[in-house]
Amino acid sequence: MMKYIYKLLFIFSGIVIISSCSDYLESDQYFKDRKTIESTFENKQFSEEWLAYAYSFLTNENADVCSKGYTPHCFADDMYYGDRDGNYDSDNINSLSYNKFKLGEYTENDDYNGNWARCYKGIRQASIFIQNIDMNKEMTPELIREYKAQARFVRAYYYWLLLRKYGPVPLLPDEGIDYTESYDDIAIPRSSYEECAEFISNEMALAAKDLPLGPQDAENVARPTRGAALATRAIALLYAASPLMNGNTSDYAQKLVDDKGRQLLSPEYNEEKWAKAAAAARDVMELGVYQLYVAHLRTSGSSAYPATIVPPVDGNFSEKDWPEGWKDIDPFESYRSEFNGTLTAAENPELIFTRGQNQSGEGINTMVAHQLPRIASGWNTHGITQKQCDAYYMNNGTDCPGKDREIGRGDGSSRVGGYTTEEDISKGRYRPLGANVSLQYANREPRFYASVAFSGSVWHLLNESQDRNREEQVFYYRGNGNGYTNTMFWLRTGIGVMKFVHPNDTYEGGDINKIVPKAEPAIRYADILLIYAEALNELDQSYAIPSWDGSKTYTISRDINELKRGIQPIRIRAGVPDYSASVYANKNEFREKLKRERQIELMGEGKRYYDLRRWKDAEIEEALPIYGCNPLMTEDQKDLFYTPVEEWSLPTTFAQKMWFWPIRHDELKHNKRLTQNPGWTYYD
Repeated sequence: MMKYIYKLLFIFSGIVIISSCSDYLESDQYFKDRKTIESTFENKQFSEEWLAYAYSFLTNENADVCSKGYTPHCFADDMYYGDRDGNYDSDNINSLSYNKFKLGEYTENDDYNGNWARCYKGIRQASIFIQNIDMNKEMTPELIREYKAQARFVRAYYYWLLLRKYGPVPLLPDEGIDYTESYDDIAIPRSSYEECAEFISNEMALAAKDLPLGPQDAENVARPTRGAALATRAIALLYAASPLMNGNTSDYAQKLVDDKGRQLLSPEYNEEKWAKAAAAARDVMELGVYQLYVAHLRTSGSSAYPATIVPPVDGNFSEKDWPEGWKDIDPFESYRSEFNGTLTAAENPELIFTRGQNQSGEGINTMVAHQLPRIASGWNTHGITQKQCDAYYMNNGTDCPGKDREIGRGDGSSRVGGYTTEEDISKGRYRPLGANVSLQYANREPRFYASVAFSGSVWHLLNESQDRNREEQVFYYRGNGNGYTNTMFWLRTGIGVMKFVHPNDTYEGGDINKIVPKAEPAIRYADILLIYAEALNELDQSYAIPSWDGSKTYTISRDINELKRGIQPIRIRAGVPDYSASVYANKNEFREKLKRERQIELMGEGKRYYDLRRWKDAEIEEALPIYGCNPLMTEDQKDLFYTPVEEWSLPTTFAQKMWFWPIRHDELKHNKRLTQNPGWTYYD
């Protein structure tokens, strides 16, 4: 799809389509002439160019999963970046440090705030296409319907990106706006969150009718499918049902109003919104197109591709083959391969929507370059917090000893002391750990080893040109080359990120081509299953909700078997035992388990930042101190290194204004009916 998106972005003499982003809004003058409209949209090639340009705004600031050069939202209380904590330069798009981001010290006019203009440019481009493509004389009616559905998807997706980041936004008329008119005449107020979500829901349902079922082949992998439209619809409805938007009577919500004083976040709680979200997730499930990816049991292997580390016997999942159990699958490789480039986007049956590998210079490959250790010429600056490290279960499904002890949570137990020995390794104990690794990292669930680069992890680096630089065990003690230094190239918590890293990956010589290409996991089927379970859990009543196309009606209620239908596949694929019957029976307990499951399963995928906000948990979770290993300790002081400390270099806070991002001042000046989000300013 990205080839499709970008190959036609140029200007033909005689017909001006778009000259540049900077004069985009002046393009309307060319459409005063009906002949210009007709000469553009009657021509197949010109029409495809127009649609391609509508797609082009999905990149950069509007990527869902990427490094932080354009958007920092893949980093919350789970992941952090430490390579931009120097002086802040407002003229540099790469200048927003993690601390400035976490402390809410970004401003209305920061470069990270460019999504608003880019989204509305894409919305306008798509709207013009929808209004005019029917006049095309070189396309079949079937192709016109599909292209129109693509444009409708793209337009609704831009609205979704706006809604997620900024909260309620103005919904433009379907025919678009004539930007040659005065600002006063075209001013539009913000719609409510509920209205925005309903618009996205309706538009995605319309788009789904004429989009291919999916998944797409390798050539068209980033084209939207019916599944992508319905999945986005489910996500938007889930957010609309969540506490920040549903029954919010807080002081902040009362201040978030349009220009007439109408509250934009619903103060009245409506349980049926959860039922609609569950039904929308069910729509995706009922397509029968998507499934969780699994790698099958491996009886032998190498260091980089080890034999399956079989989860403990639980008397349930351990006795059954996939999909009822994990007996014949490799949970570690199943999870790892999804993200590290082993699978192409077209090969991944779980991937619902992706931009492929087209995320400019700040894509996932760039993020991996920042995760890799110094011995691989990596930046060695992207890590995870102790909170995230503790979130992963032990391999028997229990909490790790000492979990969240430092922040006053957990069961009061102490962290495990001691280290693995050479004898342990020779006798096959504590796999996949090497020698001299803290036993805090032993016997953890498979997703832990696929995601966490703890001190003592083995980095395979198989693309290194020298054999001696491969299969390296990396420790983060001060003074060993990968630990604390007086530069920016060190992990602030002493815990790194292994997710997205392929055994071949290295950044040797600063060559990004030595990192295996990875497809962006914008929407995965795992997220849809978790949405289904979360939404069902919030119900006290039963609801009859029609499917997206009205062909059937679902009975939606908090049915434990349906809760299991959502959550169990995630747990089984991960090699983690099921919850107890008491957890399924208790709405509050299940909610906490569900939140933790999202924290683990979706780590690093741009979900956590927004989850904390829609749950109204951010004011607590984002304000907690960040803990990690003590990076100032040397190997001789390793017991102190593994004693968690509050990280002085990663301060935290949460202010009420941080529920949503600010709207730029120039946008407020252009639209006199546009209101600012509470806590932010209107003028320079």
